[in-house]
Amino acid sequence: MGKIIYSLVSNSHMFRGKKILITGGTGSLGQALTSRLLNEDVDTIRIFSRNENKQITMASKFEDDRLRFLLGDIRDYSRLVRAMEDIDIVFHAAALKHVPVIEYNPFESIKTNVIGSQNVIDACLEENVEKAIAIGTDKAVSPLNTYGATKLLMEKLFVTSSNYLKKERHKTKFVALRYGNVLGSSGSVIPKFIKQIKNKEKITITDPKMTRFSLSMDEALDFILHATKIAKGSEIFVPKLRAYSIEGLKESLFELLDRTDEEIIGIREGEKLNEILINGDEVRYSWEYEDMYMILNPSVQKHVSIEEFSNKKKISNMSEYSSDSVEKIPKDEMKKIILNSGLLD
Repeated sequence: MGKIIYSLVSNSHMFRGKKILITGGTGSLGQALTSRLLNEDVDTIRIFSRNENKQITMASKFEDDRLRFLLGDIRDYSRLVRAMEDIDIVFHAAALKHVPVIEYNPFESIKTNVIGSQNVIDACLEENVEKAIAIGTDKAVSPLNTYGATKLLMEKLFVTSSNYLKKERHKTKFVALRYGNVLGSSGSVIPKFIKQIKNKEKITITDPKMTRFSLSMDEALDFILHATKIAKGSEIFVPKLRAYSIEGLKESLFELLDRTDEEIIGIREGEKLNEILINGDEVRYSWEYEDMYMILNPSVQKHVSIEEFSNKKKISNMSEYSSDSVEKIPKDEMKKIILNSGLLD
């Protein structure tokens, strides 16, 4: 759903023969990432998650002897250390992420999203992995809800972990990625709208003016793998995306399926009208780099220099990177995207 164009010719070389661990690997992103990495000639992929039923289903789906399924929780540091033995690259996707649930259970989200992320970092240092990639969210920017606040802390932990590195002992490069909603992922509004329309129910709209960044799963994977390839450590990478409005999404689905009634339910607690990927303060140390944006906090520039990145360009033409100020996806294109996603099947 964005305009992401990355040259992935050399990705295979980077991942060839690597041992990879994915926390939260049975989720929608984890499974898609697994599928892509299995095509990159990896040595092993370890799926680390706490849901045994999802692991059994995923093992049956892939039937690949390069996959290993490890039961565990990122709250358990000793289990993570054992899981990361001889691992080269870690993709950290495990999180509690449903906003209303987390608002009701904030203590649990701290244990998983913050302390669990620190455990991942500590285990990476202990096992001296090559790269650790934290999968973030636009909700971490100027957070309004507990989920966003926990993911902001996850980001901060990853990009400042270089403070704990001893060059003579550690080689790990810690990186954070930040992007919008993945089309059709768990918690996405599109499958919910489709279900309501097919059931002849009113679709429940928070606010017709609401806008959201979004990208397809393939675009998310392209972004993740490319950022992993070019990362030098301590950066936050952000893709260049377009956005859609809830009103535009509603009309696209009505034309594809059927026109039902609608109900305006209002914005939920902790929800924003528009999402931001780079706020006004972050713009001051953000750069355009290889069809994406890169945030390099001054507090970590002693560990990685902006001069290491060729052909970068300082951002000077925007006050913030917000879903209400970027190009919107036309309705006809939105309809094609939904059709090609398979969500209507």
